[in-house]
Amino acid sequence: MLDLELLKNEALKAISEADSRTLEELRIEYLSKKGKIQGLMAQMRELSAEEKPKFGQMVNDLKNAVSAAIDEKKEKLDKELLNERLKAEKIDITLDGYVPKTGTMHPLTLVQKELEDVFIGMGYNVAEGPEVETDLYNFTRANTPEGHPARDMQDTFYVDPTHLLRSQTTAIQMRVLEKEAGNLPIKVICPGKVYRRDDDDATHSHQFMQCEGLVIGESITVADLKGTLELMIRELFSKEAHIRFRPSYFPFTEPSFEVDMTCHICGGKGCPTCKGTGWIEILGSGMVHPNVLEMAGIDSKKYTGFAFGAGIERIAMLKYGITDIRDLYTNDIRFLEGFKR
Repeated sequence: MLDLELLKNEALKAISEADSRTLEELRIEYLSKKGKIQGLMAQMRELSAEEKPKFGQMVNDLKNAVSAAIDEKKEKLDKELLNERLKAEKIDITLDGYVPKTGTMHPLTLVQKELEDVFIGMGYNVAEGPEVETDLYNFTRANTPEGHPARDMQDTFYVDPTHLLRSQTTAIQMRVLEKEAGNLPIKVICPGKVYRRDDDDATHSHQFMQCEGLVIGESITVADLKGTLELMIRELFSKEAHIRFRPSYFPFTEPSFEVDMTCHICGGKGCPTCKGTGWIEILGSGMVHPNVLEMAGIDSKKYTGFAFGAGIERIAMLKYGITDIRDLYTNDIRFLEGFKR
């Protein structure tokens, strides 16, 4: 009994002073098969039959007491370790967090959306069409029949003899005219990608984007065209901008005009951007040719209309000071980050 009491006091004292490393050593020292408590059982053979059960019970109680003390100490040490980790890894929620990297709209998308906002505000609809188009809608319905010299102006990617990658979003206008011929008036813009055989350089690309507009109704005049384009230019560039018309030629309009705007950099005074002229060429336009209306089943004696087409890349380059059209297609993140809003 004296040995049991001494061993118990010794074990409990050692356990109370142990750290996480020595605690496991104490478990082995006292509770393993060759440990001190199990070693007490060797004394059983020296005891009488009446003493053996009582002694066995006392050894078992000692074993349970030491095991409970070790478990309690381990729980305490684990809790202290956890508290230390929580303290070391504590996050100060008052500090600024990490700012996630966000993307931005592409400059061409920005310009397209601005154009759509301007014209939707004037009651226009936005129309779309297939990029693989038929010769009928891309050329013939636009008053450019087979063999017409104007076809040479647009060196086209043909898929087969009757299908091509559309060379102009005029093809969308022709589809709209055919579909809405019995539902006049028509007011639409047609943004989209077009394709032409061209050598890529700082100002040319084999693929680019256009935004064309079409208005058909009664008593539509050149004055309506000019007012519409002037409003568009002022919304996109400068409230003080003006435009001027220069005679030109397009097979689907008559008369046809190239449109210049006053330079948005110098206000028309002359600068390197406008090459000292005070004017910048911005788009083509004109009154819809009667042949185009008749081919769509619209009475050209009762209805008139105007059409215009602008290159979205050209607007973006002028608006944002981009000097190389290829920058718009190289996906350089350093370039694109300049357009974050």
